[in-house]
Amino acid sequence: MTKRLQVRSILPWSWLLSLLLLCSLPAVSQSAETSDAGGRVVLVLPFDNRSGQAALAWVGDSFPDTLNQRLSSAGFLTITREDRQYALDHLGLPIDFRPSRATTIRIAQNLDADFVIVGSYNVINGRIAVQAQVLEVKNLRLSAPLQDSSELNRLFDVENAIAWKVARQIDPHFNVAQQTFLAASGGVQLSAFENYIRGTDAPTSQERIKRLQAAISANPNYPAALLALGKAQYAEREYDQAAATFAKIPLTDRRALEAGFYIGLSRFNTAKYAEAESAFSFVASRLPLPEVVNNQAVASSRQGHNAVPLFQRASMADPNDPDYHYNLAVALFRQGDFAGAKREVDLTLKLRPADTEAAQLKTSISAGKKPPAPTAAATDATASTSDFDPLERIRRTYSEASFRQAAFQLDQMRAMRLATLPPAEQAAEYTRQGHEYLSQGLVPEAEQEFQTAIAAYPSSAEAHAGLAQVRERSGNAADARAEAQSSIMLRPNVPAYLVLARLDLQTNDPSASAGNVSKALQLDPKNSAAQGMRQALQARGQSLP
Repeated sequence: MTKRLQVRSILPWSWLLSLLLLCSLPAVSQSAETSDAGGRVVLVLPFDNRSGQAALAWVGDSFPDTLNQRLSSAGFLTITREDRQYALDHLGLPIDFRPSRATTIRIAQNLDADFVIVGSYNVINGRIAVQAQVLEVKNLRLSAPLQDSSELNRLFDVENAIAWKVARQIDPHFNVAQQTFLAASGGVQLSAFENYIRGTDAPTSQERIKRLQAAISANPNYPAALLALGKAQYAEREYDQAAATFAKIPLTDRRALEAGFYIGLSRFNTAKYAEAESAFSFVASRLPLPEVVNNQAVASSRQGHNAVPLFQRASMADPNDPDYHYNLAVALFRQGDFAGAKREVDLTLKLRPADTEAAQLKTSISAGKKPPAPTAAATDATASTSDFDPLERIRRTYSEASFRQAAFQLDQMRAMRLATLPPAEQAAEYTRQGHEYLSQGLVPEAEQEFQTAIAAYPSSAEAHAGLAQVRERSGNAADARAEAQSSIMLRPNVPAYLVLARLDLQTNDPSASAGNVSKALQLDPKNSAAQGMRQALQARGQSLP
């Protein structure tokens, strides 16, 4: 193998980014371990189809998609489909290869995985039975089978249940309820899910786009399918269509960053540099990885702006990338800073001695004649002319692994920072994040935040109220009521009363519901949710006490 793909390879510079992002926050212990993912890197392989029905092969490919989502929500760093395929390719294995245990271990080691999830399924008379096992790579230990079964049309329930059992197998202290995992699929129709999985695995771009469009036709607000379709359109150079597809992904969705990156590239490729800069700026404001900051700078430079500060940020974040030094050299050269430009182009050539453009740039810098500013019509193709006119280099590939690892690292840094706060403040921070996740429909992530808040400060009424909302959303009415009542005992609050009011309505008790709405309005007469509940009750002929 010519290259070993290491999941943790970007962590040293993402650690630097984390420090830069958090420099305005209270200091944390510098001796804390943050150099790796803490033994929580998980590889999920496609499950074996033992049904004898080729038409159900897509089900096996769907398990990594669902399990990766659920395990990521549980705080694990899951390895992407692209990285898994990369490992197979570099082991000389076909993409659809089903590895033996020995080959599985080789794949895991090449991906730096701590755990590998393997499994199989059978379908008889419309019922699916699944078993999964967890391979602990370090100790080469395979768990006992984790099993679940249901009607095939409840595939999501089976996959989510297996994901929950896997999370508990790896981390026995994992405390998110199974019912929360079961409620996490967000109303995606099974037909749309099938077309999405078949689309992502389709052998041709035409079939890929057709399948993904069918998935979106069934579920217009299906972020995963929208992202996949946008990427397929982008690969076909349908840049305007791709940008329009990516733009349909809500900004609150976790895929919005990747979508924003590709919107930036799509707009850049059609010379809409202001729109490209705006898209890259959105992504950089939330996760300022060097490739994003670099692209923001390139789009800004194409409009004739001074992008030196942005190029400096990208170069500082990843000083071993010659392109970032080259871009900074070009930007400094345009500003007339010949000494700075020479320093950066020398670094470029040190890192990449055969870079002919960098050698030409060095000659131009030595001549001491400032190049013209780029025009809006400038393209990469115009960089090679008889009169050398250098253009900064755009980064055209999105590394999902890098983005997810940096986000994972930021979560670790956040936990370290919160650990330095008093318990009540820790709970307030975790509860705030829990409500943010809840507003995005990320119910398992929300529960984990609320549970962590309660563990830090059991007397947090707000955290118990948040957990009551999670239980309500996941259909566990008894636990939702218990959490809401616990919250009110700690401190009467509007969210808890409204949970009780909604539960009362579900059990056909409008009088009790009205009483809880009344208590909520006494605490906050202008609360819009409570006012909406009052109107709903009045429409049923139930007045408030």
